Amino acid sequence: MDKALQVRVGEARQAALDVLLHNSHGPCRGLPRAAGWGYPEPYTRDLMITALGMLTCGNKRFLQPVRRVLKALARNQSKLGSIPSLAHDPAGRGASDTTPLFLIALAAYRRATGETDFLEDAARRALTWVEYQSSEDRVIVTQQPTTDWRDEHWVLGQGLYVNALVYAQLRLFGFHRRAEYLRTHMNWPIQKPQLDSGHPHAGLAVPGKPYYALWSFKLYGSERFDLLGNSLAILTGIASPSRSAAIVSWAEKKSAALRRAGELAVDLPPCLMPYMRPGDPDWRTRYGFYNKIGAYHNGGVWPFICGFYVAALVAAGRQRLAEQRLSALTDLVRPARAANVEFGFNEWFQARTGKPEGQDWQTWSAGMYLYAAACVEQRKTPFFDEMRRYGARPLNRAAEW
Repeated sequence: MDKALQVRVGEARQAALDVLLHNSHGPCRGLPRAAGWGYPEPYTRDLMITALGMLTCGNKRFLQPVRRVLKALARNQSKLGSIPSLAHDPAGRGASDTTPLFLIALAAYRRATGETDFLEDAARRALTWVEYQSSEDRVIVTQQPTTDWRDEHWVLGQGLYVNALVYAQLRLFGFHRRAEYLRTHMNWPIQKPQLDSGHPHAGLAVPGKPYYALWSFKLYGSERFDLLGNSLAILTGIASPSRSAAIVSWAEKKSAALRRAGELAVDLPPCLMPYMRPGDPDWRTRYGFYNKIGAYHNGGVWPFICGFYVAALVAAGRQRLAEQRLSALTDLVRPARAANVEFGFNEWFQARTGKPEGQDWQTWSAGMYLYAAACVEQRKTPFFDEMRRYGARPLNRAAEW
């Protein structure tokens, strides 16, 4: 990293720390808030993702906020093991990603503090709950629409993002045989109604393309590119080194094409490619109001996802490109939509205009910036490096659980 970028990253890092300190106490039982002003609630997925940055930035002041959220989630866990969507509200059920995110953040906290049995009972119940989300009892889990981080985008069946989280939690908690089977299953090809793949179960690999499908279930699925899910596939080692390199090349090529077409105004990939448009089979009327082209979950540019992408570039060995994209992310976290601040750490940006459209001082935008910066500077990906060493082993296509 050159000196000029080091200075800019240093400024943005200090601003991110300020955001997280500001947001570390909110009005909901003193738990951290999801954004500086717009979201006072302690949203579980936001805070569990933020924990990655808090636990790698070297500031011990963040250990207590992470610990408080984990304890609150364990206290409000359902009797069946599900983790609520809001850390302070046991009635907030129905999320597909909060429980595996809780397990990932808990494992990261244990490793950062040495408290190897912290919240052991909650961990066991959460692991059991995730296991029972496999509708075919084959490790790979299924979900209902709008139950992951995308509340305005239908992802159903075997979602890439959620299953990448499940793979990560299995590795972190030492369930390597189950993790290997899940990785094998995810690398099977998706089924297509017009083709006979010769395989009895649908996976997430897209024939003829390097990346993984957004979701699949039996004969149905979506071949749109999910930046977050594919970044996690690279980080965790679900994708082989050669596939990881191909995924990065594809994402960079398609992003460049969008920029040339005037469909992308920043030097970072959107969350979804290609964008959904009226008339597409997966377009829904509601998207015209809440999920417009290049906006929100329909191709919006999300700083927290771009943080995962920068980390994935490091994992894929693309250090120079990781520095370039970290530089672009450092520019992206400056603009604010409403607040009078030097760094806005906004929630999401309209891809076509590059303008901030979400809430300022978003907690996970700041947290994942810290994580991305740490990955580039250290040339490693904390909590994920070990997973890729397991994932480097050849896939056993005959494996059964």
